[in-house]
Amino acid sequence: MNRVIHCADAAATGVAAASLASVLRPGDLILLQGDLGAGKTTFTQGLARALGVESPVTSPTFVLMNVYPTRAGFDLVHVDVYRLDRLSEVADLALPEMLEDGAVAVVEWGDRVTAALPGDHLMIRITPGEQPGRTLTLEPSGASWTRRLAQVPA
Repeated sequence: MNRVIHCADAAATGVAAASLASVLRPGDLILLQGDLGAGKTTFTQGLARALGVESPVTSPTFVLMNVYPTRAGFDLVHVDVYRLDRLSEVADLALPEMLEDGAVAVVEWGDRVTAALPGDHLMIRITPGEQPGRTLTLEPSGASWTRRLAQVPA
């Protein structure tokens, strides 16, 4: 069952992302979908802060991937696949291997590459609301996320 969170502004988006941090486990995959400027990086920044990432979290649009150590004991891998042309390029990033090694990954434009990634993931669709607000629709895929979504604090 999906969960919908309405965020009044960027700060509320960060708070919503932070609430997700409490249920993350090594190997988790979060896919973000939303138009340019929807708040995908803002969401990731809020999640990173909650996980204790100390360095600035920036959009990996041109570098494709940034890896941040967390105080939670795993790396946070932030990926942007907007510029990739083929699914095979996702394999070149070695993302499945990083997940197997215990990293948590957040993939911007993740809806474009679901076929190349593990089926157990959380899709977060970010849609604009009244500016500067937005709506987050959390869609679990797989048994693990279906079970854990109810544990995410409101």
